[in-house]
Order: sequence, then C-alpha cells, then structure tokens
Amino acid sequence: MIKAKSVLAFALALATGGALAADTWPSRPIRLVAPFPAGSSVDAAARVITPRVADALGQSIVIDNRAGASGAIGVEVGARATPDGYTLTGGTTSTHALAPALNPHLSYNPQRDFIPITTIGHLPYILAVHPAVAAKNLQELIALARSKPGEIRYTTVGNASMARLGGELLSSLTGVKLTPIAYKSSAQSVVDTIAGRIELQFGTMAPVLPHVRSGRLRPLAVTGSKRAPALPDVPTAQEAGIANFEVTLWLAVFAPAKTPRAIVDRLHREFTAAIALPQVRDALLAQGLLPETSTPAAFTKTLAAEISRWREVAKKANLQPE
Repeated sequence: MIKAKSVLAFALALATGGALAADTWPSRPIRLVAPFPAGSSVDAAARVITPRVADALGQSIVIDNRAGASGAIGVEVGARATPDGYTLTGGTTSTHALAPALNPHLSYNPQRDFIPITTIGHLPYILAVHPAVAAKNLQELIALARSKPGEIRYTTVGNASMARLGGELLSSLTGVKLTPIAYKSSAQSVVDTIAGRIELQFGTMAPVLPHVRSGRLRPLAVTGSKRAPALPDVPTAQEAGIANFEVTLWLAVFAPAKTPRAIVDRLHREFTAAIALPQVRDALLAQGLLPETSTPAAFTKTLAAEISRWREVAKKANLQPE
C-alpha cells in the first residue's frame, strides 16, 4: 500500500509539474533571442512589442542579439535553452523555413525543437537601386539585366535567406541572370548599395526604408501581394509586370519544445494582445511590417507548408548549404 501511494504521488507530481511551474511563472526577467543584429527586422519589431508584454507579465524582457550564420547561431541558442518560459526566440522564414529546406544537417530542427507562440506579421522586401542605376522601374531593371547578363548584383545574407531565394525566383520568372552578393547583415549590405558598389538592394523594410525616404535609394517595387502602407506609391512586383512573384518574410516568436502548455498559452495571449494595440500596430506598420497573429496550432501547419515550398525553390536553383 505504501509503495502504491508513493507511485501515485510521483505520477501526480509529474502531471501537475507544468501547472505548478506556470503558477509561479514568471518570477524573473525573460530573454528573447534575436538571431540578427540590432536594427534588423526581428530586433526592431521585438523592441516595439516586448515592453507591452513585459508590462502584462510583470517582468522585463531582455533582447539578446545573437547574429551570425544567417540567423542559425541565435536560433540554436534558443533551441537548446531550458523549456521553462524564460528564453524565447524570434524567428523568420529564413531561420525556420529556408534553413531546414536548404540544409539537411542543420544544428536545430524548427519543427522538433520549437513550439510557436504566434506570428508577428509579414514583411515584404523592397527592390531598390542606387540612384545612378539607369532603371526607373522594375521592367527597366529587367531590361538592363538582360542586356548585361550577370552584371546586376543584388544583396543577400547568404544562401539560407529570403533575399537569395527571392533573387533566384526573380531570375527564374524573368529569364535574366543576376549575381548574388552575400553580406553578414542587411544593414551592412545597405551601406554598399548607398555607396553605389552594389546595384540592387533586395532588403527588408527596417534597414532600407529610411534610405528610400531620404532619396539615397530608389525603390522599384515591393514584393508582397499588396502595396506596403509605408510606401503606398511603390507598386508590387506583380503590378510591375512580374506575374507570380511574391516574396514576404514572416516574423514569429517561438519557445523551446516541451515548454509547459500553460506558459505557451499565456505568452500567446499576451503577445497577441500587445500586437493588437493600436499604438503597437502603428509602430509596426511604420517599419513596413504588416501585423498578423496566429495560434500555435495554425502556425505549426503553416511552417510545414513553408518548408516544403522553399525546398522546391532551392532544389530548382540547385542551392547548397553554405
């Protein structure tokens, strides 16, 4: 009888452990790993959203920038973290869909090692050129690239990046040869484009938008299905005549797999509530981000579909892991 009671007590402890952890969580600051440098899209969005979430939770949220290897360094940190709700990871299409599609030997598995909290939103890219480039619109750029095969260079942050896959898709759809130039970050690539050392900036909104507004870069198109609220006068690539060309970067928040469900649910509730605040939405829109949230279950399905989609694009372009 004593042994039976001991076994029952142990089983009850296992069953309620997650609930007990959630009841006392959070009791100390939370870390959100941003796998890209300060000023990147993930970093910029996180710094708008997390203060509101921190207020709701009663604990601070510290942004921990861990850049490198197209985001893989920071994401691995998040994947290996203790699943107790005190380490979150900002992820993107690049880190959680393109990387596994390109690299079967990736050091983390986005589907096995993480559980989604919510998406933050979708970010179209800007196709922008230095003002000295003889192209006032996307069709003129395509014509220029066709007349000079391989001479139009565009910026990427490596093979496992949306810019690289997007560039390959653009080349495939238009039949022109573009040359990718890899940088460690979008911010660094913008510097070279502004200086005229690179012709085409295939960049996200956060690092590119200020230079478009200042006139140091000329926008030709955005890559989403709709015009970006931050650049209402700039056409989409499809409006500019490139049918079926749509490339957007989603941003999301993840927790390590096996994080207690009660904690995941609380985080989901507080992040979605923060993103829904008018002042937060306005700030995200000003960055060029189109706010959008999702449930953990729905995004789990989306992630699987995204990995499959981009694996096909990478295979067609014969891209290999770096």
